[in-house]
Amino acid sequence: MLRSTSLAAVFCLALLQMNAQTLTHPPEVQQAFDKGTRAENGKPGKNYWQNHGRYNISVSMTPPNKTITGVEDITYFNSSPDVLSSLNMKLIVNVHRGRTPTAANAPQGITVDEITINGAKADWDNEKAVTTNYMLDLKSPLKSHDSLKMNIKWHYQLSTGRGRDGAIDSTSFFLAYFYPRVSVYDDYKGWDTQPHTGGLEFYNDFNDYQLSVTVPKNYIVWATGTLQNPNEVLQPEAAKRLQTSMTSDSTIHIATAQDLAAKSITSQNATNTWKWNSSHITDVTVGVSDHYDWDAASVIVDDKAHRRTSVQAAFPDSSADFHQYVKFAHNSLDWFSHNLPGVPYPFPKTTSFQGYADMEYPMMVNDSHEKDLTFAQLVQDHEIAHTYFPFYMGTNESRYAFMDEGWATTFELLIGTAEKGKKVADDFYKNFRVNRWTHGPHEKEMPIITPSPDVTFGSGNNAYGKPSLSYLALKDLLGDVLFKKALHTYMDNWNGKHPIPWDYFNSMKAGSGKNLDWFFYNWFYTPYYIDLSLEKAEKAGDGYALSIKNIGGFAVPFDAVVTYADGTTDSFHQTPIVWEKDQKAITIKIKPTKDVKSITIDGGIFVDADMKNNTWTAN
Repeated sequence: MLRSTSLAAVFCLALLQMNAQTLTHPPEVQQAFDKGTRAENGKPGKNYWQNHGRYNISVSMTPPNKTITGVEDITYFNSSPDVLSSLNMKLIVNVHRGRTPTAANAPQGITVDEITINGAKADWDNEKAVTTNYMLDLKSPLKSHDSLKMNIKWHYQLSTGRGRDGAIDSTSFFLAYFYPRVSVYDDYKGWDTQPHTGGLEFYNDFNDYQLSVTVPKNYIVWATGTLQNPNEVLQPEAAKRLQTSMTSDSTIHIATAQDLAAKSITSQNATNTWKWNSSHITDVTVGVSDHYDWDAASVIVDDKAHRRTSVQAAFPDSSADFHQYVKFAHNSLDWFSHNLPGVPYPFPKTTSFQGYADMEYPMMVNDSHEKDLTFAQLVQDHEIAHTYFPFYMGTNESRYAFMDEGWATTFELLIGTAEKGKKVADDFYKNFRVNRWTHGPHEKEMPIITPSPDVTFGSGNNAYGKPSLSYLALKDLLGDVLFKKALHTYMDNWNGKHPIPWDYFNSMKAGSGKNLDWFFYNWFYTPYYIDLSLEKAEKAGDGYALSIKNIGGFAVPFDAVVTYADGTTDSFHQTPIVWEKDQKAITIKIKPTKDVKSITIDGGIFVDADMKNNTWTAN
C-alpha cells in the first residue's frame, strides 16, 4: 500500500540536500524554540512547562484467574498555556487485543466499567476504545494552570506469552502498562498519539503514584516505589530480613523455596494489600508470585549523603542466573553511580523480576532466564542503565529511541569493560552491536535523527549501535573529563523533564565549550556508515603522510597501526577531530621510530565495512 510521507520524513530528506552543516529543526521543534519553551543554550526555555498527574491506583487479582480489576483516582494538572477540550488516554494493554482470537479467555484489552470527571459521568465508549489511544472529550474544557479529577473503574484479562507483560506462569504475573493514563501533552507536538504496536517503547509524564495491590495470602508483590506496610503484609521474620537488607551489602535471602513451602513469608490473612508510594516518576509496574524466591541487599549510591538503594530480585528457585542478580545489580548501581554517567542512582530501589521481556521499567526490570551468566549480567547492566535514559531523563522513546537505547548500549560497553576487561567487552560489543550493521547493505541507510516511526530500514541500528558509536566517538573526541562535564550539563539541564535531540546537542556544546555542530550533523543528519580507505602512505620528512578517504562518511576515531620490519608494532591514535574540516578525505602525519613494513587503519569497535583497503605495504 502507499504510505503518506510525514513532515518528519520530508525534513530528514531535505537535510541530505543541504550543503551547510546546520542542525536545522523540524517545524514543530522550531516553533518550540520560537515560543521560548526550549533554548539554544541547551537549557529549558524561560517558557518551558510540562503537565503531570497524581495517581492513586488500586488493583486486585486472584491467580490463577487472569482477570485484573482496578480503581484509580487521577488528579491531572494542566501547566500548559493551552485550554484542553479533550484528554488523550493511553490504553497500552489494548496492544494484546485480538492477538489470540481463538484462545479461551483471549485478552480483549481494557474495559472501562465506570468513569467520572470532577464528579460527573464522562462519555466513554468501550466499543471505540480499542486501540492504544482514546481521545476523551471533556464536557468542561480544562483551562490553563487548572486541574481536574478523574475516577476510573476498569478490568482486563492478563495476556499469556513471552511479552513485556502478562502471566509468566499460572501463579506468577507481571503487570506493565496496566492502567489507563493521561498521555503526554508537550510543548512541541501537543498530545502524544503515537500508536503502540509492541515494537516502539514509551513516553510518559512524571507523576506521583500511590499503588495498592490486593492478592491472596502467600502471594508476594514486588512493585515500583517504596513499600509502605511491610509489617502488615509480611510475617515478623520476613519483615526483619527485608529491613536488614536495607543496610546490607551482602545478599539477604528474604524468601527461599523452603520458606515459601512452609508459608512463613506473608501474613496469613485471606488477602493482603501491599501499598507502594513513588514520586516524580514516569510509570509503575507490578510483579506477583506465590513461588518466587526473594533476595535483597543494598548499595551506597551517593557517597556525600551516604544514601543507599535497595537491590532486590524475584525468581524461581531453579534459575541459577537469578541467584546472582542481586550481586549483578549491586555492581551495576555502584558503577553507574560512581563512573558513567557518574550520577547517583536517583531512586530508592531496583528489582529484577524473572519474566520474558528483557525490558526496563522505573525501579524494575523484567529479565528472561539466561544460562550464560556473562550474557545475563550484560542484560542486567543494560536494563538498569535505562534508569538514567529514559527514567531520569524523560525522553520520548517512541519517537527518538536513540536517546535511550543508544545510551544504554554505550553504558553496557563501558561497565562491561570494567567487569570483563577491554578485549572481552570490545569483542562482544562488535559482535553483538556493530558487525551485522557495518557489514550489511547501506544503500537504504537513514539518518539517526529520523523519528523512530518513520525509519523503514535498520530501525534497530538507528536506535542501538549507530547512536552508541556516536556517543563513544564524542567521548573519544572530547576526552573523558570534558565528555563527562558535557554529559552532566545535559543531565542537569533536563533530568525530570522531556529533552529532545536538539536539547542534547545544545547542552553538549554548552558543557564542552565547543562548537560541535559539524560532529552532530555528521553523525545524526546523514545516511553515513563506517568505511575508511588508506589511499597512500608517503615518506614526509621524518615521518609518513597518510592519505585517507572516508568512503562511509562517519567521523570516527581510528588508529594508524604500524608494523615494523622487526615484527614489532606501534599505534598512533586519531580522534574524530581530524574530520572537522573535511569529512571526505584527510591527510595525517605520523612518526614511526623504525623501518616500516606496513601501515593499517584500524577503528577498533568502529568496525570498518571493508578492511581490504585499509593497509599499505612498503615495497
